Amino acid sequence: MNVRWPENQVAFNFLFLQHLSPEAGGVLLNMLDKKNRMAPEERALLVGLVHKDQTEQQVQEYLDELAFLAETAGAIAVKRFTQKLQYPDSRTFIGKGKLEEIKNYVEGKKIRIVIFDDELSGAQINNIEKVLDIKTIDRSDLILDIFARRAKTAQAKTQVELAQYQYILPRLRGMWKHLERLGGGIGTRGPGESEIETDRRIVRDKISLLRKRLAEIDKQAFTQRKDRGEFIRVALVGYTNVGKSTIMNLLSKRNVFAEDKLFATLDTTTGKVVVDSTPFLLSDTVGFIRKLPHHLVESFKSTLDEVREADILLHVVDVSHANYEEQIAVVNKTLQELNVFDKPTLTIFNKMDLYEEKTFDKWLEESTKKEILEDLREKWQRETNGNAVFISAIEKRNIDLLRKSILKKVREMYRVRYPYKTELPY
Repeated sequence: MNVRWPENQVAFNFLFLQHLSPEAGGVLLNMLDKKNRMAPEERALLVGLVHKDQTEQQVQEYLDELAFLAETAGAIAVKRFTQKLQYPDSRTFIGKGKLEEIKNYVEGKKIRIVIFDDELSGAQINNIEKVLDIKTIDRSDLILDIFARRAKTAQAKTQVELAQYQYILPRLRGMWKHLERLGGGIGTRGPGESEIETDRRIVRDKISLLRKRLAEIDKQAFTQRKDRGEFIRVALVGYTNVGKSTIMNLLSKRNVFAEDKLFATLDTTTGKVVVDSTPFLLSDTVGFIRKLPHHLVESFKSTLDEVREADILLHVVDVSHANYEEQIAVVNKTLQELNVFDKPTLTIFNKMDLYEEKTFDKWLEESTKKEILEDLREKWQRETNGNAVFISAIEKRNIDLLRKSILKKVREMYRVRYPYKTELPY
């Protein structure tokens, strides 16, 4: 099928969905309706599975994060369901008994959506929705929804749209289960198979078009980065919602959007910063998260180029979070996948005010508080080879020390980069 892709995005979406089968088109319309995917305060159920690779405690922690993701997307998690299984059920992910329990709970209540913490296949979503008769999505779909809401620039919107189509492509078969003939062997290849191949071809054409469009945007972004001259580049990295944008605002005096929600920042923001007459470029990047969908990582590779091309990384950590060490591990693993883990790094332990609030009670002696804080500092100074700073960006605590620590690294990098220059930019 030869489809002429119109320049106008609205016209394109209309033409594209006209060529799709009604079943696939309906699902894609649901995915692409970015503003109305979830009504404010939509009531949701969360479902997690305790299997051979996840303990019960881990599943509860993941569901905590899933609840925060749901809240960011505009939903309220009213109840959680967990089940212990050695392996996920191939048809419905969870067992029939647990699915029936969820169905009984849903009846008579205004539950609009069920969110699974792990990725579901198209067939699993189809089978679950047949039983529960309410919208069912997985963690990846929820993150895609948040990304779609947060995307502001052409680059971010294209990246999100590409990720959405990559997500839907392997799930097309699940939409067509109702058209497959029963039984096996001769006579089972019905109209569903030819229709699904048509749908796949159209979706692949759209993915190809988006990749070309993204390549053009990336080329422009690369040219802009090349034009930044000889300045040392510093990039803020870290788990989502650790305070990177707040620190960016403090250091660069720029008005970067900061909010106590996951993925408040999708677009990379870069600004020139001057500390004690030494200039450098500082970039705020998209936050990382556990179980980040692989198609999102692929789509956002261009955004992550800021991290790859940085000379120095500022790894921001929310030290007040109960599982901040696991978040550090997630970020380090992602940095290893990007082949940037060996870059000079300063670890910034942010939200010390909240850490103290959660750790200390009013009856604790001052000497004991000092001892606990000293133990924390000594531990991470050892772990980071002395490259750790403890701050509170909200209270502007230790910000001068942070500036001095960054300045030291930037000046060291200038000396390494330009060893024979008599005049350095400071």
